[in-house]
Amino acid sequence: MSFTVAIVGRPNVGKSTLFNRLVGRKLALVDDTPGVTRDRREGDATLGDLSFKIIDTAGYEDTSDDSLESRMRQQTEAAIREADICLFMMDVRAGVTPLDEHFAQILRRTSKPVVLLANKAEGRAEEGAYEAFSLGLGDPVAVSAEHGDGLSSLYDALRPYSDQEIFSDEELEELEDDEKALKIAVVGRPNAGKSTLINQLLGEDRLLTGPEAGITRDSISIDWSWGGRKLKLFDTAGMRKKARVNEKLEKLSVADGLRAIRFAEVVVVTIDVTIPFEKQDLQIADLVVREGRALVIALNKWDLIEDRQATMNDLREKCSRLLPQVRGVPLVPISGLQAHNLDKLMKAVLNVHEIWNTRLSTSKLNRWFDNITQYHPPPAVSGRRLKMRYITQAKSRPPTFVIFCTRSDAFPDSYRRYLLNAIRDDFELPGIPLRLVLREGDNPFANRKK
Repeated sequence: MSFTVAIVGRPNVGKSTLFNRLVGRKLALVDDTPGVTRDRREGDATLGDLSFKIIDTAGYEDTSDDSLESRMRQQTEAAIREADICLFMMDVRAGVTPLDEHFAQILRRTSKPVVLLANKAEGRAEEGAYEAFSLGLGDPVAVSAEHGDGLSSLYDALRPYSDQEIFSDEELEELEDDEKALKIAVVGRPNAGKSTLINQLLGEDRLLTGPEAGITRDSISIDWSWGGRKLKLFDTAGMRKKARVNEKLEKLSVADGLRAIRFAEVVVVTIDVTIPFEKQDLQIADLVVREGRALVIALNKWDLIEDRQATMNDLREKCSRLLPQVRGVPLVPISGLQAHNLDKLMKAVLNVHEIWNTRLSTSKLNRWFDNITQYHPPPAVSGRRLKMRYITQAKSRPPTFVIFCTRSDAFPDSYRRYLLNAIRDDFELPGIPLRLVLREGDNPFANRKK
């Protein structure tokens, strides 16, 4: 993109609302509760003929200890360093607060150009806009992020910093490559180490981490490459049992995580190996399978395990017993804190993605189908034998097979599972969900008159 813009300001002034409007989608969580945004989120924004990268940040709070708010402030400062332009947003209804003045002093000491946004300026809010002159950041741009008012004035403020009006050929190629990037979602229960794992993969403190459970709220997407392969990582909020999720904000966070699973190609379910395969872990893994995504299980906090061989054998047995629908799913012991086995995890991700994209020829499938049905024919139902004509693969991602047969409504579930397990074993498709669809051929004599 031509330039990078960071939206900064104190909590609850409307930064995420403006971010969503500029990227054209509801990517960031928005709520009346202050401090919803914690990590910095990036997106591709357009405003008229301007195209730029935009960064949403956490509300700035003046703390310097090791608290969560202090770590959030460090993320905001990192966004300011990365940006070419800062949009400093204030709430004209509340007027200029001491925290606004303190933040304005910090921005004046940077070398970055600053555009002052007077948000929530719909209706009668002129007095707050006049107060904004006291911040010493130039003329305020009156906007309403919620209603879209004042965006033309924002365009005029940003236009001098743009060196191009439309996408160049290079940018179009970047957008096409972004569509081809392998999308990986990292999910799990709260405090399983998801953000720490992604930070170690990236080699920087890109995401907010700490001992507190439930730090991550938004589903944060990060562009990355590994071994020359372009990737897009999604960090998600921890998913608790549905009965324990009462607050509206947590419901929004979980919904954002579920959306990341649906858009991902490979999902890494991060499990705390000190309390492995809790009911919630199994429900998350089952959700991934039902969505048809490729699955890898990361056994995090492996550095805390003493008898590793015995523990690994026990975990493999539990996994095969508790998740039979994805028999052979990769189990990768890792330590996100100590960056142990991360290369092994990424190799498992790429391998399971390749299996997830498998296509089998119809001729090969039907030769196998003839042999398997002769060795173990389908059972008779109500004294009548089922006739199975042929099999074909309808699609991949995940591999989906169609069998043309008679009386599909009477097809036993046990024989369906037998065929799926045989496909998984004979064609070496471990650890991914498989689909089997039954179809009946049209009877050419059904409508013929006697």
